[in-house]
Amino acid sequence: MSATEPIDVLIERDGAVGLVTLNRPQALNALSMPLMKALAGALEKFDADPEIRVMIVAGSARAFAAGADINEMKDIKDAIAAETALSKHLAAWDRIGKLKKPVVAAVSGFALGGGCELAMACDLILASETAVFGQPEILIGVIPGAGGTQRLTKAVGKALAMDMILTGRRLTARVALAAGLVARVVAPEVLLEEAKKTAREIAKASPLAAQAAKAAANAAVDRQLDAGLARERELFYRLFDSNDQKEGMRAFAEKRSPAFTGK
Repeated sequence: MSATEPIDVLIERDGAVGLVTLNRPQALNALSMPLMKALAGALEKFDADPEIRVMIVAGSARAFAAGADINEMKDIKDAIAAETALSKHLAAWDRIGKLKKPVVAAVSGFALGGGCELAMACDLILASETAVFGQPEILIGVIPGAGGTQRLTKAVGKALAMDMILTGRRLTARVALAAGLVARVVAPEVLLEEAKKTAREIAKASPLAAQAAKAAANAAVDRQLDAGLARERELFYRLFDSNDQKEGMRAFAEKRSPAFTGK
């Protein structure tokens, strides 16, 4: 890496807490393939480090992550090409969901599309008052492909999840709190410190007990998750055979409204 090449994630150690900060501010932390690879790798290293007991994933004040990097997907020709190009990329969310140690998401600003899916792949979401959550993929001709249809439905229930997924509706931090998507809402200026404080509280517990508690709680909601994720991904890839997907993503890149035809 050259001295001038941007670093997609920033890594910090604070005692028993490992912090990974998304670092593509110019793109509102859009989750590019290199960024997700770096993020999953950094978290897995912390997961294997005996000195680290809890991890935090954070973004910027303006955006936790505004979504996937559409420029990496808009020219994909069909479902087979989509699976070939994106399977390893989407697997990064699965890798994060399978970490053994607790992971806290510190969410400020936009958490849309893949950003919302990333937050939900963590174990505990703390949100600033400016946080906005959504799965707007329907607006560009696809569906969530990194767990959004599955984890969102389990978190907030079918009715609200359907509303968000089918219309692209966004939730404010307070509505997300009432719906059960986030654990706490705090002022933006104290979000990161509150996340660190929470992580330190978790780190005081027996690490074996904390990991067991995470595994047991996840078992309550995740027994059908793998099958659901596989079905979601199949349908996501299939949409790359459609003209609507191509129109939707090109319209997004060109900053215009799409003209969907149902083909």
